[in-house]
Amino acid sequence: MADHHLPEPVLQARAVTASYGGRTILQGLDLQVNRGEIYALLGSNGAGKTTTLSLFLGFLAPTAGSLRVHGTDPVADPDAARRQLAYIPENVALYEHLSARENVAYLLDLAGQPEGAQAIDQALRAAGLAAAAHGQRVAGFSKGMRQKVAIALALARKVPALLLDEPTSGLDPQATAEFNRLLALLRSQGVAVLMVTHDLLSAADVADRIGFIDAGRLVEEVAASGDERFDVRALHRRYATPGATA
Repeated sequence: MADHHLPEPVLQARAVTASYGGRTILQGLDLQVNRGEIYALLGSNGAGKTTTLSLFLGFLAPTAGSLRVHGTDPVADPDAARRQLAYIPENVALYEHLSARENVAYLLDLAGQPEGAQAIDQALRAAGLAAAAHGQRVAGFSKGMRQKVAIALALARKVPALLLDEPTSGLDPQATAEFNRLLALLRSQGVAVLMVTHDLLSAADVADRIGFIDAGRLVEEVAASGDERFDVRALHRRYATPGATA
């Protein structure tokens, strides 16, 4: 309970306004994700979810407001901010001709955090990738297997924050449940997880808080409570309402 009284913010957006292509996407966004918390940001296409990730990654600068990634300003020092982050896009980009183990080794080198084979295999095991797949080229990997390689990289880098873009799209229910188990593992290690998603049921299964974004504004936040965690029917009504006039 103490963590809720004294949250340790890892990702912060304060009164952030952002534009892209001459159009205002975010309007006064206030968002905070704390250490050891999974935050799901839900909204329709164009609501500002992906723009929010781009801001934390330093790919886009806000027109107003401020951002922090583990205390670092991604506008002033995007490289330093990105060193505090792991980012898993909807379609995980890996080197197709390399094995899972080689991908993690190479990407760790690029991040300036080289690790030996034993540590890499340990991270792949922790991410739930079958031992037989460690040495296989990723060209034939499913989305779920690719995500495990990306999670292994995040585990090996020991970053304080993880950003996820539509992580469960295209996954079957078993793969979604396995992915949510991995997120719970990262949470237990103190990682702050921000996932943007359309998948309300998956978010309700794993998130500590769910935020609803509509037309660039965070219109509501709901925290998990009790054994049921969330009233999914009530959440669905809230989620469906913003798009009702679209």
